[in-house]
Amino acid sequence: MTAESDRSGGCQCGAVRYHAKGELGYPHLCHCRMCQKAAGNYFMPLAGVMRSDFTFTRGAPKWFQSSDLVRRGFCGDCGTPLFYDIPEADSINLTLGSLDDPDAVKPVMQSNTGRRMSWFHALDGLPQEPEPETSDRENAIAASNHQHPDHDTKSWPFGESS
Repeated sequence: MTAESDRSGGCQCGAVRYHAKGELGYPHLCHCRMCQKAAGNYFMPLAGVMRSDFTFTRGAPKWFQSSDLVRRGFCGDCGTPLFYDIPEADSINLTLGSLDDPDAVKPVMQSNTGRRMSWFHALDGLPQEPEPETSDRENAIAASNHQHPDHDTKSWPFGESS
């Protein structure tokens, strides 16, 4: 199953931005230990795009060779995990959370479920905190947000040239 559309994305600070045309193939959640460590999370959501349909629109990632076959791309400034890459493959995998609209790409599969957290199935049963009223602290955080917006910008930070 694939998600079709043009997609843009990038890191939290905006130093690395990318564009993917066409299909995002095999959107999935990977539970392998390498993905857990690379994401700093319990799993990593990924989907592939053909290299011919992929371009960097700002900056370039740094790479970590996580195995003999795989390298991981991330922002060298803010550390956001962005890519899972097998250089010999025809496609590159994007981290779905780095998309400008991550809600638009629903995972269709889970992989390496033998490494999934044993309690993962119980997450939906956890109590949920009520949505709080906006506090002065939240207003101060929002007013001083340094995170890149979820869309391409001509320059970033605003006012600087690309």
